[in-house]
Parts: sequence; structure tokens; C-alpha cells
Amino acid sequence: MLISLRQRLRKMIFLENKPESGEVLLKQRRVFTLPSKPGWMFILLLLLMFVTATNYNLSLGFALTFVLASIAMVNTFFGFRNLAYLHLNAGPTQAVFAGEETQYTVFLINRRAHQRYAIWVGIAEAGHPETAVDIGGQSQVSLQLSYPTKQRGWQSIPRIRLQTWFPLGMLRVWSTWLPDSQALVYPQPELNAPPLPVTGVSKDTEHGHSGHEDFAGVRAYQSGDPLKHLAWKQIARVDTALGGQLVTKQFAGGTGSDIVIDFAALPRILDTELKLSRMTSWVMEADRNGLLYAFKLGSSNFAAAQGPAHRDACLRALALYEL
Repeated sequence: MLISLRQRLRKMIFLENKPESGEVLLKQRRVFTLPSKPGWMFILLLLLMFVTATNYNLSLGFALTFVLASIAMVNTFFGFRNLAYLHLNAGPTQAVFAGEETQYTVFLINRRAHQRYAIWVGIAEAGHPETAVDIGGQSQVSLQLSYPTKQRGWQSIPRIRLQTWFPLGMLRVWSTWLPDSQALVYPQPELNAPPLPVTGVSKDTEHGHSGHEDFAGVRAYQSGDPLKHLAWKQIARVDTALGGQLVTKQFAGGTGSDIVIDFAALPRILDTELKLSRMTSWVMEADRNGLLYAFKLGSSNFAAAQGPAHRDACLRALALYEL
């Protein structure tokens, strides 16, 4: 109840509403100003000086008090101008695996002639680091903000806070922004996953012997394959001691087998998330070794292929399964 009331108050006072798409302008109503801790001490000092000058009728005391008060007013103007009317925009996001940190790109655009100094930008939640940036007149800067992930699917970017204590540190000027941006989170690959699922039967030529003249690709190594047929160039790119898969050259007219990563073929006793993690591990292993593989998951049925586009399509289907 208390948290709900606090959220309502923040929406009313600080205008923290729904996500905003496109470019956002920090107008006057979205920039808030309050004294910092040194600022409160400065205000207290001004009050003491004013009371002292009044009690003892000190002309120089009044003059010093008013000079310091005018400095505070000038500080307020420059502090507010440092953040007000700044344009914000969200850039592209990068897909990651669950447990990794997403990388959100944000652009800070200054379409005014004056420079802006020491603007601290970061996730509004407590404990997240912030980065200070300076923005020249008629220019822009880009920042990479990271945020941890816990589960697969679409993850929305959290609220971003911009704040500055420029120029004298007596005032804290801040605003918040919630971009309408999401990052795709793939399932976390299973550690020590079983070998790739190799299916199919041997296919011989019409003459009853295997052909070894026309190279047709590579496949997962099977027990009994001749050592001279190992694809050493592909094997050299992986570390078999860390679980890398041996691969064998496949020739036209020779034996062949298919790699089919099928959700329905996994044991029923496995948890759904574990199945998705295992399939993710297999997709990454097959792609790393340059193998052809088919993929079946619900309505997603991809024919045997290889390459980044095929890999990303499979990982996307895994990330969004039943969501």
C-alpha cells in the first residue's frame, strides 16, 4: 500500500508515467531543482548572516549577504539551463543470454549553442553506477548503459535518471526518462550439455561405396570415422578440452547424417526452461563448428541451414517460446 502510494505521488509530482517512444525533450516542467547538502548549509549561513547584520545593524554584513544570495540565484539559473531543453533518444539494443548484462544505447542531443557540463546519467535504481558527460553546443553524445538480466524474453529498459550539480554544487537539478525500448534475452546455454543430436541413416552411392572426391560440408564426428577425414581447420578453431565438438568432412556420395534440434525429442521429465537451455547450447555449438542443423520448436520449423541469420532465428524462437 505504501509503495503504491509512493508510486502515485512520483507520477503526479515527477511526471514518471508510461514509456516514451521517439525523441524526448526535457521541458521546464520535467526538470526539478532542490538544494544539495552543501546548498542547505549555504542557505543556513545566509540566514545567520542576515540575522546578525540585522541585530547589529551592519551595512557590510547586509552587502555580503546580498552578494552571496545573488551568487546563489545565478547558480540556480546556470544549473537549470545545464539540463533543461536537452533532447533524449534511445538507440539500438543488443541481444544477450540470460545472466549477462544488456547494453542499452542512449543519445543525449544538445540543440542549443551553449555547452552543458557534468551531467550524470545512469539507471535510476539504487546501486547502479552513473557516468558524467559534457555536451558541446549543437552536438550529441552516446552512452552505453548496462543492466543485469535474469530470465529470457523481452526486457524493458529501466528508468534513466539525469542529474547535475553544475556549476557550484549547491543545487541538484535532475530529471527522469523511461524510453520505450526493449532488449531480447536468449535462454542461458546449458553447461556441459549432451552431444549434438545426430539422426539419420547412412546413405551410400548407387555403386555401393562411399565417394570421397566431392566435398559437401562437415558433420559431427562419429565413432569409427577415419582420422584422415577429420576437418582439422574447423577443429583448430575450437578447444576440445573445453567441450568443443570434433567434426568430420562429408563428401558427396558418402555417408551422411542430419543434426535436428527438436524440442519434442527431448525427455519429457526435463523442465521446459532446461530444455530451452539445452537447445540454446546445441544451437551455439553447431554454429560455432559450422555445422548444418535443423530446428523444431512449436510453430518454428526451420530446415537445415547454417550461418548467423539461421542462428539468430533459432535463438529468437527460443527466447520468445510461450511468452
